[in-house]
Amino acid sequence: MRRGTRKSARNKPYQIPTSAESHDAFWTIKENQQYLKEAFYHTQDLKFREIVIQNVPCLLCYLDPLVDEDKLQRTIMKPLMERNKLNVDHIVTSKEIRISKDLLKAVSGLTKGFVVFLTEGVQKFYLLEAFSADSRTVKEPVNEQVVRGSHEGFVENIMQNIQMLRRRVENPNLVVKFFKVGRTTDTKVAIVYIQNLANPDLIREVEKRINAIETDSIQTPGYVEEFIEDDPFSPFPQMLSTERPDRLTAHIIEGRVGLLMEGSPSTLIMPVTFFSFYQSPEDYNSRWYIGSVLRIIRITSFIFALALPSIYIATVSFHSEILPAELILNIKSSLENVPFPPLIEALIMQVTLELLREAAIRLPGPIAQTIGIVGGLVIGTAIVEANLVSNMMIIIVALTAISSFAVPSYEMSMSIRLLGFPLMLLSASFGFIGLVFGLSLILIHLCGLETFGTPYFSPLAPFRFNELKDSIIRLPRWLLGKRPIDVKAQEERQEWFSRRWKRNEDE
Repeated sequence: MRRGTRKSARNKPYQIPTSAESHDAFWTIKENQQYLKEAFYHTQDLKFREIVIQNVPCLLCYLDPLVDEDKLQRTIMKPLMERNKLNVDHIVTSKEIRISKDLLKAVSGLTKGFVVFLTEGVQKFYLLEAFSADSRTVKEPVNEQVVRGSHEGFVENIMQNIQMLRRRVENPNLVVKFFKVGRTTDTKVAIVYIQNLANPDLIREVEKRINAIETDSIQTPGYVEEFIEDDPFSPFPQMLSTERPDRLTAHIIEGRVGLLMEGSPSTLIMPVTFFSFYQSPEDYNSRWYIGSVLRIIRITSFIFALALPSIYIATVSFHSEILPAELILNIKSSLENVPFPPLIEALIMQVTLELLREAAIRLPGPIAQTIGIVGGLVIGTAIVEANLVSNMMIIIVALTAISSFAVPSYEMSMSIRLLGFPLMLLSASFGFIGLVFGLSLILIHLCGLETFGTPYFSPLAPFRFNELKDSIIRLPRWLLGKRPIDVKAQEERQEWFSRRWKRNEDE
């Protein structure tokens, strides 16, 4: 039995003992109650309920916002009061029951939605699960809508998201591993993969990078992405973010790893290539040739969104002789009264477009639509009539904006729009030479970039002809019998070693 009690000065905040001291529970519920109150700095949402079972005083402690009141009454209070027995682990019907005598575990359990059950004269206590799992209803993600196919989207409850995956992959090889990241937030993170498909080296590398995260707070998967990506200074996203269960399922079946986080509907997929950002579930819900045409259109939109304003600036400023005479006359006539060079025109329109886009995102839906229409028509017309921007520049910027919207990934769309600005500066300074130089730098960077050991620009660099059938185009499903080499599945590796061993024996 412990001698004495922990005391703290009335006006001095309570300090939880260091790891060198003992954290064993007290023998009296009053002392345990005082410890928990002071550990939470007397927060008013920490609730206590005193009950008597077999003439023994008992205490229930929980954080009110995290506990489902109906679950508390149905699975804990009602069985205890009706049976009137202290063998809690045989009476209570909670989903999870833990036994401990370490009060630090009680503090940690309370923050996760557990109810602490204390008994007078007993040093151990029970942690009873009664977490409130309220979440919004399952809806289709706003930024990943499809015409055909599933309209399910992830929610903020990680267990509900894993349930969606389990329904789609009814296979015992689907593995889920949980991690805790963030010293202050203690955020729950999970990685999911299929055991006999995912590369073991990839799994170990992902686990190693997650365990190496040292920070106080992790709020969204974007925080994790910054810590574990290969090249944090690259303008291109190196992990695919999605809120669609079907998209995540398709990637983990190919041997990739998914990352989910409590409190966020976004998931990360790793490793991915550049062309993964231009693939959509819509491609597989349509006939193969329709999916191929849609992919080619999206990849063409990448070139337009990246280089179209720069091509126009270089042509008008340095290389107008490459245009037909009739087109030159039309362009020159629209530029006669414009006081700015083409670069300033493009910057004015691009910045205005970004302002309208940002305003439309932040405002409520009906107002945002009005702002988009009014901004596009009124401001565009007024700018042309005021001779601040030419008609041709309005067309170029509009095509650029539409092309950037065709990208299925928001992160890739932002990267392309940002890369367009330095290309415009190079084109205005050196013409096509500057544009080619800028595009060459981007291509060199794409060819040299890797993510978790996978070449980012595969299957073009390194060139793999067999993998082109499901990257730039999509061939029929019956021709897609092999997984990508860079995320080579464990079963395929074993088959390769078996063939190699058999061949050596034959020789």
